[in-house]
This record gives sequence, C-alpha cells and structure tokens, in this order.
Amino acid sequence: MGSQVTGLEMELQTIINGLLSVVLAGIGWAARELWGAVKNLREDLQKIEVALPTNYVRKDEFADGIKEIKGMLEKIFDRLDHKADK
Repeated sequence: MGSQVTGLEMELQTIINGLLSVVLAGIGWAARELWGAVKNLREDLQKIEVALPTNYVRKDEFADGIKEIKGMLEKIFDRLDHKADK
C-alpha cells in the first residue's frame, strides 16, 4: 500500500509540474508580447519626436504669423475707411 501512495503522489506531482509548465509558458509568451509592444511604442514615439518640428507649427510661431496677418488686415481696413470717407 505504501507504493500506491508514492505512485499517486508522483502522478499528482507530474500533473502539478505539467500545469505549472503551461502557466509559466503562457506568462512567458505574454511577457514577450508586451516587451515587443513596448519596443514598437518606443520606436513610434521616437519617429513622432523627430517628425513633430517639421510637420507642425509651434504656438509662438503661429502667434507671430497671426499678428502679421492682423496687421495687414488693419492696414486694409484703414485704407477702406479712408476711401469710404472720400
């Protein structure tokens, strides 16, 4: 009867080892996928950081451009007011 208990214990240990292997393999796969996703995100972020200054206007540059346009419009309106007065 002692050998049956040992055999049962060995079968239980084999089942536990198998389940643990499957769980750890799943965790390893998930970790590898996450690592790859983070790596891709870092590469994408770096590309955005490089492209950002060439594709978009900074706020201060935009404000300067708007001031210039407002100045031109003001001159046009002043001329129109002087013409309307005549």
